Amino acid sequence: MTGPSDRALIDRFLEMMAAEAGAAANTIAAYRSDLSLASTVLDGGLAGAGADALARLADEWRALATPTVARKSAALRRFFAFLHDEGHRADDPGVALPRPGATRPLPKALSHADVDRLFAVIAERVAAANPVAADLRLAALVELLYGSGLRATELVSLPRNAVAPDRPYLIVRGKGDKERLVPLSDRARAAVAAWRVNVPAERAYLFPSGRGHLTRIRLYQLIKALAADAGIPPDRVSPHVLRHAFATHLLAGGADLRALQTMLGHADIATTEIYTHVDASRLVELVTTRHPLVDLPGRRS
Repeated sequence: MTGPSDRALIDRFLEMMAAEAGAAANTIAAYRSDLSLASTVLDGGLAGAGADALARLADEWRALATPTVARKSAALRRFFAFLHDEGHRADDPGVALPRPGATRPLPKALSHADVDRLFAVIAERVAAANPVAADLRLAALVELLYGSGLRATELVSLPRNAVAPDRPYLIVRGKGDKERLVPLSDRARAAVAAWRVNVPAERAYLFPSGRGHLTRIRLYQLIKALAADAGIPPDRVSPHVLRHAFATHLLAGGADLRALQTMLGHADIATTEIYTHVDASRLVELVTTRHPLVDLPGRRS
């Protein structure tokens, strides 16, 4: 494989994990250690590793405890998925890594009340006689994160004219350079319109910064600060958590899983199923009230 070194790609991956997935500092440190050690074992060839190289790693891990192997394997699978999504690899070799019975944790969730608190802070700021541009930008960012379920990277790199005032959807270029349609609420369109008057017409991006666009790290910081102002522990909120809230709240409201898969841009429905957990009480309610057998005579009570 030619191109960036293992170290450079690991740094990019960890930046994404911090900014987009909201990974904690300890998680980032553990991933860096696991990936760096794997790179050392493979003489700096981790990013381009094939099945044989990964078999070497699995052999190195043979004497380790099961939770340790699960952690290392999970770190590498996410790394390879990132390389594939970003176009650094044409394949994803992560399937060759061992899976020693570890389960994938459910994402953090926000309640409707939590989301209401975030928007209450924003509403108070933009209702000022002369709202500052930074607050108008924050309103547009959060409306698009929660209202459209965008990934952090997709959001910060939106073109200046991506949102049309008369179009209730947004065309997004997501992972793997694939385009998809995502819903766009009236609130989001209004928030973007209020913000966009502050963006010079010659700027390429809707959320410009310096010579490019707002970074994922800066977006992450803005969302954390908003959470603190809303009285929500900042470690519970990130751009990725707002995307997850979009998914879980839509699903709880009756959205079709396949439609949700399309809106989120998931290639595999299994990803959507993990990403959009639903509380058990709603599942029980669905079965007890909507199952075809419920209304049949002689059913068991």
